[in-house]
Amino acid sequence: MRITRYINARGEPWLGRDLGDGRAERLEGDLWSDLRPGGEIEAIGQRLAPLQPLNIFCIGLNYRAHAEETGMELPRHPVLFMKPTSTLIGPGEPILLPACCEQGPEVDYEAELAVVIGKAARNVSEARALDHVFGYTCANDVSARRWQMHGGGGQWIRGKSFDSFCPLGPVLVTADEIPDPQALGVCCRINGQPVQDGSTSDMIFGVARLIHLLSRDMTLLPGSVILTGTPSGVGFSRTPPRYLTEGDVVTVEVESIGELSNPVRRAG
Repeated sequence: MRITRYINARGEPWLGRDLGDGRAERLEGDLWSDLRPGGEIEAIGQRLAPLQPLNIFCIGLNYRAHAEETGMELPRHPVLFMKPTSTLIGPGEPILLPACCEQGPEVDYEAELAVVIGKAARNVSEARALDHVFGYTCANDVSARRWQMHGGGGQWIRGKSFDSFCPLGPVLVTADEIPDPQALGVCCRINGQPVQDGSTSDMIFGVARLIHLLSRDMTLLPGSVILTGTPSGVGFSRTPPRYLTEGDVVTVEVESIGELSNPVRRAG
């Protein structure tokens, strides 16, 4: 199922089964245990992020080609950080260039596959890890590079955690429609021009292994989202660097899921 979270013509937020033509069949019940068709079909007024995450876990340097373009060694363990839920935005909402980025352009894009946990996972084996996945969506791990590298006391979270730095969407595709998360194209375009073009097959730690490793003595609760890393082609690794500027439109596309587009604006 392709699940959208949207606002209808009456201004009401709902979950719905995306029909692919600008309409949705309303869903009732709980996303994690009792989701069922409601029968009513209505127009999608505004798309929202397809869920409100409980936690947002992020993996850095998880594509071989991306690690190579940064000049860093391949990690022996997943590089883990987190984003606060206040970073969340949905399709069409603006990515805001922080006013505190005073030294010039530094805000970068990172197209990613996002994994949504649907069943609590603790100490799960790699062989059973995908049983705990509810579904998948597109993500953009927006990053302010100088803040990431120099403004956080050696930790990445500050440069990854400004408001609007976690676009998710456009839909949440249930796991039964994506049997192999390691066979998906991941790309990014800015103003229609390709800047990233990779495949989840290039991941150093695949989705099942990430869930296995992260769940060791740490419970991944339903509603947790894992951003799984980005392919090569990010802005800071280019010559010259290509950072986001006001007026840009960033589009992340993941095969079998869809396109997530967001305009870029200056923060007020």
